[in-house]
Amino acid sequence: MEKLHIADIVAMLDLPIPPSGQSSYYVSCPCCDEDPRKKHLNINLVKDVFRCPRCGVSGGMFDLYSLYTGIPRDKVYNTLAERLDSPVVLEQIKRREPLQLPRVQEYPLTDIETRNATYAALLSKLTLAQDHRENLRGRGLTDDNIEKYGYKTTPAFGMERIANKLQSEGLYLSGVPGFYRTEQDAWTFVSDCRGILIPVRDIQGRIQGLQIRRDNVKKRKFRWFSSTDRRDGCRAESWTHLAGNVRGKILLTEGPMKADVIYALTGVSVLAVPGVNALAQLQKTLEQMRAEGLQEIKTAFDMDMRTNPHVQEAYQKLLELLKNMGFRYGTYLWDENYKGLDDYLWATIKNNK
Repeated sequence: MEKLHIADIVAMLDLPIPPSGQSSYYVSCPCCDEDPRKKHLNINLVKDVFRCPRCGVSGGMFDLYSLYTGIPRDKVYNTLAERLDSPVVLEQIKRREPLQLPRVQEYPLTDIETRNATYAALLSKLTLAQDHRENLRGRGLTDDNIEKYGYKTTPAFGMERIANKLQSEGLYLSGVPGFYRTEQDAWTFVSDCRGILIPVRDIQGRIQGLQIRRDNVKKRKFRWFSSTDRRDGCRAESWTHLAGNVRGKILLTEGPMKADVIYALTGVSVLAVPGVNALAQLQKTLEQMRAEGLQEIKTAFDMDMRTNPHVQEAYQKLLELLKNMGFRYGTYLWDENYKGLDDYLWATIKNNK
């Protein structure tokens, strides 16, 4: 059997192809997207992998074929070999319009000190729009909180000018997710959509990366500030975020902004993962925090966890990780009329005023 790529599997399964120039895109997940209009399954044509951040299903091209056809994973190779022996299938593959994948050189991720310095300088040159300030106030944050956390609005123009200013100040842009080089060889940064920039900090308070809370979208509202597939760009990782200081007991939740709000309202330190399925960085962070005294963790994920089987499965994997690491752990529950603990806390505070 000739060498295949995941793009060939996409074609065999008659799945949607990506917009021109994109190597990473989303299609409907057969495991958890009951509504065909929803698209949670990410396919990366360059890496030959797929993953759904909602239910956690992932793998390579043979796994993708098995997922959509129902053929057992260990039978896929022989099945594809038989298909490729068919003259009709071979002719279809030869006639298929080749996917135009981007041929760009990305930079490897640079060190945390460099990223922190560059992101801090970038945020200092941006402002926060009034509607975004009102949105944050509506979540329970004060202006002092907003200033401390460093939230800013994505700029609509002037990205090249700002990037040039950062360089003139001696800051490095290569290897910092979100920054990339244009065809005219000028440095700039991603600003494809309007939203709130959220600093994602490590346990020392350094900015590891940025998330964007996008305006006027229902799907994937929170995205990483990332320049993957851009010339001299760099991809973001699934960093954790600590709001507060390392203590013997902390809360664990989903989403940096949610963690910031809970900490602002309670003073309790909160560690956030980007999603209940995005645990790649969590173990490393917990090991660092245990060395500084962390002993007990209380999870506080959105209440739809109790009814969503896909979230429940991912949550069980999280608890297994905590158990295997030897932490004491438990779960906070609250009024189900409020999806997140941040919503519940703010509503309680307002009702008691």
